[in-house]
Amino acid sequence: MKKRADSEAQMRLRITRSIVALHGTLGPSRTSISSIAKHARVPRSTVYRHFPNEEALFTASTGHWLAANPFPDLRPWAPLQNRDERLRMVLRELYPYYRKTQRMFENVLRDEETMPILNQMLGGYRRYVGDARKILMQGHGQPPSARRRIHAALGHALAFLTWRSLAVDQELNDNESAELMILLCRANSK
Repeated sequence: MKKRADSEAQMRLRITRSIVALHGTLGPSRTSISSIAKHARVPRSTVYRHFPNEEALFTASTGHWLAANPFPDLRPWAPLQNRDERLRMVLRELYPYYRKTQRMFENVLRDEETMPILNQMLGGYRRYVGDARKILMQGHGQPPSARRRIHAALGHALAFLTWRSLAVDQELNDNESAELMILLCRANSK
């Protein structure tokens, strides 16, 4: 009985790894059950047995991917009092993370418009960015109009698409990108 359960768990893991690999290379919208089965070297019916619906498939693959690619830890950032240093620390961890996970983020964000389930799967990422922005907003006691601008500037600095524009399109390295965003945020915190 235990041997069968272990075999089933290994099969599920093999299929999950195939899903993650295909989402990272082709993207979710271009990944079919047939391509998953072919990549995992199993019949389609085996994929359906382990993942009977889209939610089960995406929940497993997202969990597996996040376990291998956890977001940078927010906790060390909060105690820093200097706002520029706090933002610098955040971006110097977040931007290399984006570089490492670039292909998956590009594919998932591209496909989000056509696959509503991706909005749900991106919920954890959006909460993470929101929590990071709350930490970065600490110490900004300006009038509401200035707080609104710095809130927007920080949201922009934390966004994957901002990093992509700076690092890929403009060919800045991660430190240059971070310093540019620090200048933007500093200019809007006055």
